[in-house]
Amino acid sequence: MHIEELLEFCTTEKQREIVETRAKLTAEKTAEKLGVTVRYVYLVMQRVRKNAAKNGIDPEANLTKKTAHGFATKRVSTNYGAEGEVKQQWHIQEPDKAAKLEALFDVLESYEYKPAPEIKPKEHHDGDLCTLYTLTDFHLGMYAYGKETGDDWDIYTAFDEAVAGMQSMAIGSPDSKVGILNLQGDFLHWDGLDAVTPTSGHVLDADTRFSKLIDFSLDVIMVSVDILLKKHDQVKVVICEGNHDLVSSMWLRKTIKKIYANNPRIEIDDSEIPYYAHLHGNIMIAMHHGHKKKNTQLPSLFASEPRFRKMWGQADYCYIHTGHYHHAEQDMAENGGAIVERHPTLAGRDAYAARGGYVSWRSARAITYHASHGEIMRVTVTPQFS
Repeated sequence: MHIEELLEFCTTEKQREIVETRAKLTAEKTAEKLGVTVRYVYLVMQRVRKNAAKNGIDPEANLTKKTAHGFATKRVSTNYGAEGEVKQQWHIQEPDKAAKLEALFDVLESYEYKPAPEIKPKEHHDGDLCTLYTLTDFHLGMYAYGKETGDDWDIYTAFDEAVAGMQSMAIGSPDSKVGILNLQGDFLHWDGLDAVTPTSGHVLDADTRFSKLIDFSLDVIMVSVDILLKKHDQVKVVICEGNHDLVSSMWLRKTIKKIYANNPRIEIDDSEIPYYAHLHGNIMIAMHHGHKKKNTQLPSLFASEPRFRKMWGQADYCYIHTGHYHHAEQDMAENGGAIVERHPTLAGRDAYAARGGYVSWRSARAITYHASHGEIMRVTVTPQFS
């Protein structure tokens, strides 16, 4: 099979570019010309060949009959003659159940994981301070019609609100040594090609296609990180798992970690379980979306979870941050040895919330902590003032 014949089975422009170039050059020259690794060229070629075989085309295996549209080869039975020639062949086809998952992989594969350019920090920072920037329940990709819900919301509105909110919080906050971007769950409205909730399958109001949502989610995060890099010496990114983005929060963490792999000023929390924490001096800052544990249960969880026991023991103050319910709530009684705070959302409400009568004050908060004294100030932004 000639390499040019694989073009029919490319599913992204990136795949097509690599196959077209590979048809003329070696894998090494292809990688050099396109600015990718040789391993990436091999992986793309392997993926396209696999797609061709799934569609019934693999001459090396005597497969030359293409499957029907929307179907994949399930099983092939071949009757060979005495000389090894194909006498009869049966192709068993079935609907391509993996098509949606494959399409998601194609979108992620086509994204170019180029290291982000390094941004120079300010000359002076207060080493005792750490500022936490929280965006929770942002539901990027959600659609809301203002006459129905009270708030217009789409992917472009969400992008503008996120950037304006981050800029306003950064301007109002001190030049802390450390800035933490806390995307506290449900950053994305849905978790795959179908706009439904991951666990119950409830249909959601979606503004765009999932491939576009991937692009915008990475853009929002990278712009936010750029804002913090200009403000703080060290930046930490926490992308919490939410009930709307169980899988997407995972690939977002992995992708952002690759993008900033060469920047020593950035740390990505790559935790595989939905509880996160950072120790700043004698202050423990913990995060959880709120979909797994109630606020009253979180102090005992962070105190007993093996990953956080040492951190809990070192801390004089512990602040736990949650979201999930889209409204603010704070337990200032320090229940269980910690102050647990539920954050409101900056996002508009969808039709489900409006029809259910759920009302919340839209805002986002940047909270600054002193390494010895705990919280010392906070900046709150709302949509109309962000």
